[in-house]
Amino acid sequence: MAVDISPNKDQGVLKEIIKEGVGDETPSPGNTVIVHYIGTLLDGTKFDSSKDRNEPFQFELKKGSVIKAWDIGVATMKKNEVAVLTCAPKYAYGKNGSPPKIPPDATLKFEIEMIDWKGEDLSPEKNGSIERYQIVQGKDYITPQEGALVNVHLVGTYNGKIFEDRDVQFSLGEGEDCGVIEGVEKALESFKSGEKSRLKIKSKYAFKNVGKPEFDIPPNATVEYTVELKSFEKAVESWSLKNNQQVEQAKLYKEKGTNYFKANKYNLAIKMYKKVASFLEYEDSFEGDLKTQRNDLILSAHLNLALCYLKMDQNVEAKDSCNEALKLSPQNEKALFRRGQAYLALASPEIAIKDFQEVLKVEPKNTAAVKQIGICNNLIKKQLEKEKKLYANMFDKFAQEDKQ
Repeated sequence: MAVDISPNKDQGVLKEIIKEGVGDETPSPGNTVIVHYIGTLLDGTKFDSSKDRNEPFQFELKKGSVIKAWDIGVATMKKNEVAVLTCAPKYAYGKNGSPPKIPPDATLKFEIEMIDWKGEDLSPEKNGSIERYQIVQGKDYITPQEGALVNVHLVGTYNGKIFEDRDVQFSLGEGEDCGVIEGVEKALESFKSGEKSRLKIKSKYAFKNVGKPEFDIPPNATVEYTVELKSFEKAVESWSLKNNQQVEQAKLYKEKGTNYFKANKYNLAIKMYKKVASFLEYEDSFEGDLKTQRNDLILSAHLNLALCYLKMDQNVEAKDSCNEALKLSPQNEKALFRRGQAYLALASPEIAIKDFQEVLKVEPKNTAAVKQIGICNNLIKKQLEKEKKLYANMFDKFAQEDKQ
C-alpha cells in the first residue's frame, strides 16, 4: 500500500515498499547514495533505467541534484530496500517535462533499490577520511568558524565500545588542549547549531599512528564520534573592533600562544601567533602609540612563529617567518639568529654563517652566535674536504682512462 510521504501531505510523493530493507538507518543530507532505478510513465512506458546500463546511479542527497521526489523518497529508504515512488509533476519535471521521453505535467513512477550510501565527505582532501551522517539537522545557516566558542557533547566509540562520553566547551581550533581530535574540530566547521551527527574519522584526523592506549585504541584506527553542537558564540572579528580593541585582542592571542608554547603545544601556539599577525594585518588606520604597539606585536608574532617552527623542525617555515620579521626590523638580533639556525638545519652553513656574523655586528657579546659560527666553519671545512676528495677521485679515474 502506497503512503503519502510528501512534506505537505498533498499526495505529491507516494511510496510503496516492495522489499523491506535491513537495519534502522536511513541516509542523511549530504550523503552520497547508490541506487538502481527504473523510471516509467503511468502507462508503463519505460523512459530510463540504470539497470539497462549495468551501472548504479549515485547522487548527493538533499543537494538539489535530482528531482524533489527523489530527495524526499530516497531519504526514507533503508539498505537493500526496494520501493516504488509515484511522483506528481510538481515533484518531478513539472509543466515542461523532460523532452523527448517525459511529456509536460507527467506523473512518474520510479522503482528504486537502495544499494548503499556513503557519509558526506568533510575532509579537506575529499578522500573520505572524515564522513558525516546526520541524525538531527541543525537550525539557521550559520556555522562556527575558527575561534568560535563551541559547546558540544561528544561520544567516542571504537569497535562499538564507548571510550569517551562528555560535554566540552572550547574555542574552535584549540580543541587539542581539551583532548578533542582534529577530525571532530574540522567537522564542527560544517555543523549548525543544534545539529547532531555521527562521524567516521580515519586515523589521520584521529589518533594517527600512535593510537590511544588508555582507550584501547591501536595505531592507525578508524573511530566514530556522535557529536552534538549544543550552541556556539561567533569568533571576534577584527573589522568589528576599534583599533585599541584590536590591539588588546591581539595581546590576548599572544598570551595564549606563549602559554601553549610553554606547554610544548607548538601547533596551538602557531595558530595563536598567526592570529596576532592576521588580526592586525591592515595598518592604514593605526596612528601614534597604537601603531607602535601594532608593529611590536606583529614583529613578536613572527619571531615567535620562527621559534615554534624551529622546535618542530619546520625549517623552511622558520626561515620565512624570520624574513617577515626582518622586513619590520632589518637588524633584529633574534630574527637573524633564528634564520641562521634555520639555514644551518637546512644544510646551508655557508648562508647561515652570514646571519650569525650579522648578529655579532648588532651584539658583539652574543656568545651563542660565536658558537654557531664555529659550527658553521667546521661544517664548511668538512664539506670542502669532501668535495676535494671527490674531485681527486674523479681526476684519478680520468687519468687512468687516458692511459688506457
